[in-house]
Amino acid sequence: TIDDSALIGNYGVARTVTPGALTPRAQNMAIGLSVFALGLFKKTVLADGVAQYATPVFDAAAAGDTLSFFEAWGGALAYTLQLYFDFSGYSDMAIGAARMFGIVLPVNFHSPYKATNIIEFWRRWHMTLSAFLRDYLYIALGGNRAGRLMRYRNLMLTMLLGGLWHGAGWTFVAWGALHGLYLCINHAWRHTTTRLFPQGLLPVALAKALSWLVTFVAVVIGWVFFRAGSFDAAVSVLQGMAGLNGIALPNAIAARLDAVWPVLASLGFGTYLGGGAQFVFTWLWIAALLPVALILPNTQQIMRHTQPGLHLHTGRAKDELQPAPRLADKLAWRSTTGWAIAIGLLAAIAVLAMTRISEFLYFQF
Repeated sequence: TIDDSALIGNYGVARTVTPGALTPRAQNMAIGLSVFALGLFKKTVLADGVAQYATPVFDAAAAGDTLSFFEAWGGALAYTLQLYFDFSGYSDMAIGAARMFGIVLPVNFHSPYKATNIIEFWRRWHMTLSAFLRDYLYIALGGNRAGRLMRYRNLMLTMLLGGLWHGAGWTFVAWGALHGLYLCINHAWRHTTTRLFPQGLLPVALAKALSWLVTFVAVVIGWVFFRAGSFDAAVSVLQGMAGLNGIALPNAIAARLDAVWPVLASLGFGTYLGGGAQFVFTWLWIAALLPVALILPNTQQIMRHTQPGLHLHTGRAKDELQPAPRLADKLAWRSTTGWAIAIGLLAAIAVLAMTRISEFLYFQF
């Protein structure tokens, strides 16, 4: 593989290449095919599977329909999971394909939804773009060298430009502005609480849980602007998420709740006709994929014994939800017959799933 001593800069630019680096090697092929198969499975099975429950919600908002609480949250969470598995799946496929030729590319994702603050989220999400924005915009603007106020200004400008990079629309400007504001609040909160409450405000476990929840909800709200076709559609989804359009369940589901339904009705729950299957499958997909994103080890951790990529993330334990050590050890990739069979099955399922129409999220960027 490429000689590590020859790497320079943040993106692993190689001055020299070890002789024979691009020569086909069985180990590189095994590693590359495994990473590629994991990425393909993420894309065609997980991302495309949940996508069919995100798109109708945002289409309904664009058409001016009113969304209830569970409909809006179902669509927003489905898109949150679709985007992660889609984009990280593409990144895995690129890393895996390159590795087959002996080329080690930078890692691009490291379980961003496990982050317990927005600073850590941006160290884990689209890591190559984050590094580019940091090095060529934030630092070039002055970074934090001129005091806290200038740091906040530079953060806002960097994220606004990052939003515009994704598309010339008000929704992308709003998404960039939101994340710039999030980062400013995060830095200000960290500075204030560290000085005033060095021992912390809450017990560690509770503080981490609340920090994760606030961070995750903030990210989901940002994704609503990122996905919506217009500012009005984004506001419509957010109104539903805030419960301004009421809380309702499909009539078929309410009829099966028996003694529970009168209690829910007394709390203000309503019903609507149709959509029972859509409702059930939306929340089943969300319930299935959230633990994958929050509990299971990611591709980098699964392949950690094989140098899966450059610039592996080494965050602080307090800034993330961590997988159970035993689970991470059991799912660590090894060059064994068992892993070959498992990867082969994943690849077969992923290829068979390609028979349906697949949404390509990034054509517009």
